[in-house]
Amino acid sequence: MHYLVAGAAGFIGSHLCERLLEEGHTVTGLDSLITGNPANLSSVNGRAGFRLVVHDITAPLPRLEAADVVMNLASPASPRDYLAYPVETLRVGSEGTLHLLEAARTWGARFLLASTSECYGDPLEHPQRESYWGNVNPVGPRSCYDEAKRYAEALTMAFHRTHGVRTNIARIFNTFGPRMKLDDGRVVPAFLSQALRGEAITVFGNGLQTRSFCYVSDLVDGLVRLSRSEERLPVNLGNPTEMTMLEFAERIKVLTGSSSEIVFLPLPEDDPQRRRPDITKARELLGWSPKVAFDTGLAWTVDWFRPS
Repeated sequence: MHYLVAGAAGFIGSHLCERLLEEGHTVTGLDSLITGNPANLSSVNGRAGFRLVVHDITAPLPRLEAADVVMNLASPASPRDYLAYPVETLRVGSEGTLHLLEAARTWGARFLLASTSECYGDPLEHPQRESYWGNVNPVGPRSCYDEAKRYAEALTMAFHRTHGVRTNIARIFNTFGPRMKLDDGRVVPAFLSQALRGEAITVFGNGLQTRSFCYVSDLVDGLVRLSRSEERLPVNLGNPTEMTMLEFAERIKVLTGSSSEIVFLPLPEDDPQRRRPDITKARELLGWSPKVAFDTGLAWTVDWFRPS
């Protein structure tokens, strides 16, 4: 099959391209390179069946070979990036998603949207099920990302209901692994970079807020399975094992052998207090659940980030 992957040079997008090529498919990658990194695609550049097209999907798509599956992973995804590019983030979620949906409709292709657990905001339900509508601040500093994804979900469902496009929506929870940017503001690379440099590990708030972390290969497997399913409504993809930020900082110290001290800073505005997916739907419909143990995935990630 021929896949069109938007956001191909991003952290998750590059791993997805590798997986699809390993399965024998052909892949056209799209990326504006605003936050994507061409180096992420070093393992597939020049490989038969892959090409990268540098293009901003907020503009009409260039002439492309028709794809069988369109996968939309295009968006700044880290707080540092989407706060630096709030307008671009909103446009890629709205105009960009529209252009990709129109292409999928024209080609008769399947369409997968990589959405986010941020659709749940600072959740009042725990763990979060797909039926939960969320607790999102629509005008807060994080809203450019949250609302872009919520709109993209609504647009995806509208194309399915109105035009019969075969769609899937993945709500992705915290994902980690090689190729994350050390300076992107997300907790895994932030803690790792601080620990590896011997700097103080900065924990926001009292450190009791929770997250759950899924290794990237597991997440990619979930995306591929979902794209081949008949489920049209959102599906959570993430690891249901939950830990506090303070626990996470301590585990980073142990795995890196760091002597960094842990310091506490004020909690950012609208930062969710608890975040853990209910993955019952993914288990039952996709036969999917994370396989890589957290400490194993974290050790692989530490090895990748550690200076040679």
